[in-house]
Amino acid sequence: MVMQEDFEQYAEKAKTLPPTQSNEDLLILYGLYKQATVGPVNTSRPGMFNMRDRAKWDAWKAVEGKSKDEAMSDYITKVKQLLEAAGMPA
Repeated sequence: MVMQEDFEQYAEKAKTLPPTQSNEDLLILYGLYKQATVGPVNTSRPGMFNMRDRAKWDAWKAVEGKSKDEAMSDYITKVKQLLEAAGMPA
């Protein structure tokens, strides 16, 4: 249960990240968050004209093999890295 609480805490902290984060980092966070909260991809891949949703779907699909706990742990680690890089307390 501690992992779930830490995950929720870092999900809130992720919202405070400066808007200068790279799309790549944001997509990594998105994919890990979806894997941790929803599980494996459960929708079809968006069409090629919907680039934003397609990139998000691809990021989620890239971490599909991770367990819920692995995804949570990786998400927390990534948020900590981004906060530290931004000079914010992790």
